[in-house]
Amino acid sequence: MILRNSLLELLLTLLLLFGVTTIVRWVVGPSPISSAIPSFEVQLLIVGVAVGVLLCGLIVSPLGRVSGGHINPAITLTMWRFRVFPGVSVVPYILAQLAGSLLGVLVARAVWGPVTDNPPVSDASLSPAPGWSSWAVFPAEAASMAVIVLLVGWFLSVPRLAPLMPAVIGLLVGLGIALLGPITGGCINPARQFGPALVSGRLGFLWVYLLAPMAGALLATALHRLLPRQPVLTHRLCGTHADGSPLR
Repeated sequence: MILRNSLLELLLTLLLLFGVTTIVRWVVGPSPISSAIPSFEVQLLIVGVAVGVLLCGLIVSPLGRVSGGHINPAITLTMWRFRVFPGVSVVPYILAQLAGSLLGVLVARAVWGPVTDNPPVSDASLSPAPGWSSWAVFPAEAASMAVIVLLVGWFLSVPRLAPLMPAVIGLLVGLGIALLGPITGGCINPARQFGPALVSGRLGFLWVYLLAPMAGALLATALHRLLPRQPVLTHRLCGTHADGSPLR
């Protein structure tokens, strides 16, 4: 079960990063689409919408419904801290997600060719705006992840709200890309930057993008315990019921 679900997370993360790199290649890189949208802010908005829709689709896909559709090491850590996900599966899931990130970028590179290596695509790697240090990016990325985790905890503790979770996550990630992209890079997912950074060689801020979402997840799960609440009912981001059942 652990091996199967970890492999599903690898495949889901591969599909996400292949999709992200493809979207960046066509919306930001040289193409008729990017030529028709000269504003970088508008390009980021389109990227955010497309990635949000893709992520939502992966969470509710048959693969996502089985594994939980985490596709993000910080979410896996969150579900363990919420006590709905076994600790023994945390490391296999995270390793699978990071491996899927790397493979997704490599597949995109093989499909789209050298254009993915060069700016402005740069293998879909992220970097903050000029003047932003690692220590400025860290709290911004951590806070963004903390907001997502608090909402995940709330929605997954209310059965009638749980099925909305994939759309909420897609919306929040899309907003993060559109709003934070020009400032911090808008990562909010260690797996989002792991493969692109390794393939492109842009490793300068990698430690921030890996650790800040994890720190935000730990902070938010601690805060969640202090709030009046129902317990989180599932580790599956699709929520389920109606009728994909669980939700204990």
